[in-house]
Amino acid sequence: MISDSKRCLALFVLLTAAVLPYLIDLGGSSIWDANEAFYVETPREMLQRGDFVSPTFNYVPRLNKPVLSYWIVAAFYKVAWISVAVQRFPIALGALTMILAALLLARASGNLEAGLWAATGLAVAPRLVMFGRRIFIDIYISMFMALTLTFFALSERYPERRRLFLLLMYACVGLGVLTKGPVAAVLPALVFGMYLLLHRELKRITEMMIPLGLVIVLAIVVPWYAALYHRYGWTYITSFIVGENIARYTEGLGVEQRRGLWFYLPVVLSDSFPWSLCLFGAAALWVADWRSWRGPNTVPYSRDDLSFRIRTLLWLWIVAIVAFFTFSAAKQDLYIFPIVPAVAALAGLFIARRDGPGTSPLPRALRGTAALIGLLLAVAGAGTFYIFETVGKVYALHGAAFVGGAGAIGGTVALMLALFNRTRLALVVVLVSLVTLNWVFIIWVLPSFERYKPVPALTAAIQSRLSDDDVVAHYNVALPSMVYYLGRHIEILFDRGAFLTLLKGEKRVFAVLSAGDYEEIAREVGVPTCVLDRRPTVNIKLKAVLARDPLPDVLLITNRCSQSSGLR
Repeated sequence: MISDSKRCLALFVLLTAAVLPYLIDLGGSSIWDANEAFYVETPREMLQRGDFVSPTFNYVPRLNKPVLSYWIVAAFYKVAWISVAVQRFPIALGALTMILAALLLARASGNLEAGLWAATGLAVAPRLVMFGRRIFIDIYISMFMALTLTFFALSERYPERRRLFLLLMYACVGLGVLTKGPVAAVLPALVFGMYLLLHRELKRITEMMIPLGLVIVLAIVVPWYAALYHRYGWTYITSFIVGENIARYTEGLGVEQRRGLWFYLPVVLSDSFPWSLCLFGAAALWVADWRSWRGPNTVPYSRDDLSFRIRTLLWLWIVAIVAFFTFSAAKQDLYIFPIVPAVAALAGLFIARRDGPGTSPLPRALRGTAALIGLLLAVAGAGTFYIFETVGKVYALHGAAFVGGAGAIGGTVALMLALFNRTRLALVVVLVSLVTLNWVFIIWVLPSFERYKPVPALTAAIQSRLSDDDVVAHYNVALPSMVYYLGRHIEILFDRGAFLTLLKGEKRVFAVLSAGDYEEIAREVGVPTCVLDRRPTVNIKLKAVLARDPLPDVLLITNRCSQSSGLR
């Protein structure tokens, strides 16, 4: 039998190996255009203009989100230097803080071993590894909300230090509101209110230091909004609160795709994989614990069982956030990402739990969970191996086949160990497999993905020819990172008539557009145009990958062929 200290030491070593990839080779890949470009470029423009009140992107106002994310990056730029790697460092710190929150939440309701299981399982989660290298604002709102939950839980677990933890909680609420808006205050207030109501303790609201907490939140949030009001009046404040929050939630404003009622079920399972699969067993365990001490003379949810109370809080956090956004008209997968530390904490508590009164189903449930995790890891690995071995000539990513093969082998070994009742060893094998896959992904797979990012090469082609009087334009493409790489304004056009007018104008234009759009407009331009460069991009839809569809191309064209050399 392995002692608790040796088990914790092994988990600590695994946790260390799991968190290091978050900090490795941060500048080794170029900007991801889906989201990251805004948080690389906007702080650069802030520093360039010396204006920290009105964020701009592409040198036009960008006030659809509060300002804290830009300030954080700008501060890192100021201390270090302006680069993609420096921008990614605070994202990594945000992800690591979420991992720490999972450890603290599980530790508050269990023991150190539970915290280490929780933290390590979250650290190896593929979604967090990827998001922790490219998605700034969602990592930070998730981090601040996770810290809000953590400090509230710690105030319950350690009442003698409640005042300190509540003060920290309110500071995190204020920082969350300044990151993404009122949701950082509304959702925690909803959850904590439900928690007190469920425990028949609404009178404890007077102990929550709400007046002082409100002062702290307002002290963090109001100065920027006051400066914004002084400069623009209510224009941007109203459009943000009404448009970006109320109208988006109720009407889906700005979101084209509508999702069904069960949209978040697979998201919950994928965001925190592999530990998300422990939720079923953790729920069964919670029900068994509730039944074991419930009696005719017992007040429900007694304060005597702090562990059970905190687990109840974690469940309320998960259910309330998922339910809240389930009824949103603008469902986005990252909206519920703040639940992942709570999911990991419940999983850690479930895995670390030992047999005791009322927990006889535990070994069987844990064995079944470990077997299911191993099976899914093996299937996912085999599928990855098949896809990239069969379509490798079209989608050539170095190391992808190794990732798939290692996942298949690791998952199979974990499945076998679980079936032979070596449950926790099976889960360790899962962790080791995912640690290995994440290291290979960061060091080997990601660098080869650069061939499918067209912006750096297209930018170099433009810079070798560009003069101050020229115009750079994008037509019907979303490649915002070029603003950062070029360091100048780009005309963003989606109207065909406006784009054709620009090409027919007096100025030389360097335009980026898809090959399909170029074929459509070629006959309508009315002036000679030529292709200066052509770059492939990835179509990530599984159907297109399996069909081995040719990669779509993005072109760089100009309307002054005689003035440009190196035509293609």
